[in-house]
Amino acid sequence: MSLFLPKLTCKKDIDEVIKGVAEKVVVLRFGRDEDSVCLQLDEILSKTAHDLSNMASIYIVDVDKAPIYTRYFDISYIPSTVFFFNGQHMKVDYGSPDHTKFIGSFKTKQDFMDLIEVIYRGAMRGKMIVQSPIDPQNIPKYDLLYHGI
Repeated sequence: MSLFLPKLTCKKDIDEVIKGVAEKVVVLRFGRDEDSVCLQLDEILSKTAHDLSNMASIYIVDVDKAPIYTRYFDISYIPSTVFFFNGQHMKVDYGSPDHTKFIGSFKTKQDFMDLIEVIYRGAMRGKMIVQSPIDPQNIPKYDLLYHGI
């Protein structure tokens, strides 16, 4: 399914998208094309890309081709989805310890669309962190991994 979504293959491409897309939420899905959960998420992203085109630009990033960002965002689990608005990293309170990214796949298209709308509206008001509209039962649970402690 990720065939329909643009792929960013190097740090330079990612930097250009983050800095260059104005007045829209930039959605970066970090993962691998052959991973089954990534494919499930890609299906949701590609089905909603057209409907959200006024609010969001969605991109696929292979974790193996962008190791700098993979380390920077501490992407230990895939897929991980990171959001930006006008070059600023948008954080979302999912009720979990990590507000920097969404880990796993969204349960429904509507969950993803609602989240994008909340991020977009919050960002337009100058907020850097927003409250997730997703039902807590639909948010994957995981434990944070701390490397080198």
